[in-house]
Amino acid sequence: MDRLLKPQAVKTDAGVSLIAPASFAQQERVERGMEALRALGFAPTLSEYARESGPLYFSGTVEQRLRDFHAAFADETTSAIVCLRGGYGSNYLLEGLDLELISQHPKPLFAYSDLTGVQLWLLDGLGLPAFYGPMAAADFCLADGIHLESFCATLKGEPYSVGTAEGLRTLKPGTARGTLYGGCLSILVSLLSTPFEPRTEGKLLFLEDVGEKPYQVDRMLWQLRQAGKFEGVQGIVFGEMLDCASPGAAPELLEEAILNALDGLRIPIAIGLRSGHVSRQNVTLTFGVKAELQLGRETQLRLLEAAVER
Repeated sequence: MDRLLKPQAVKTDAGVSLIAPASFAQQERVERGMEALRALGFAPTLSEYARESGPLYFSGTVEQRLRDFHAAFADETTSAIVCLRGGYGSNYLLEGLDLELISQHPKPLFAYSDLTGVQLWLLDGLGLPAFYGPMAAADFCLADGIHLESFCATLKGEPYSVGTAEGLRTLKPGTARGTLYGGCLSILVSLLSTPFEPRTEGKLLFLEDVGEKPYQVDRMLWQLRQAGKFEGVQGIVFGEMLDCASPGAAPELLEEAILNALDGLRIPIAIGLRSGHVSRQNVTLTFGVKAELQLGRETQLRLLEAAVER
């Protein structure tokens, strides 16, 4: 989308809807997440079917999860939406999303992991910025799960940057500007050759995942490259890549595999940014906005544009 459909900035006493569009969450983690949101001044409420457990590994049927999803956007008392967790299953919602309803009630939707597909579809289809950030039963429930500065800055529409303190380090130096875009690597690959195929071309990419061995990361990057998804890409930032190692292999194998898979791309490449699947302090990134990557004397990713209307 050439123009972003930016939600209104969110006040710290605002209502927050908690939804479960994918897998179900442990209830004690849900309660701790709600307590953390209350401690920040928000008023969280659980959606009607958020406590569903099943069928299979889903948090309710497709119809129930869609109903909660749409109700959260339409709710006049809700200013932001926070997913409970990822897991698997939000891909089943893609065909049923009511884009017209959502466009009439744009709100920040905080999620990552399995929700990557939903977030990017709303960004590509409507221009709704994707708030790739902490979830209630995955991060807010933890004592050190939130990078508070970036979370609050995105809600208020304030500029911010992240760097070495947030884990960012250089693999290939350089400077790049572009539209920040991306998410969970394995989800991006799973969307290829579907109507919801991600539009990565020409973007400043953020890619992250968890528990993937270096050869699996290599294979997914190869597939994206063969699909033309790195054409015109301005730069790439990888996440912390938590537990993406092979038993007994050298620690640097992952970074070597990434550079090998991206050989020939004359762009800056970084790794280590704690956003998405992370060990602590989950950083919020906003996809769809302009950003700048500096990898040289300075190591930082600067968000140059607010994702909300102030």
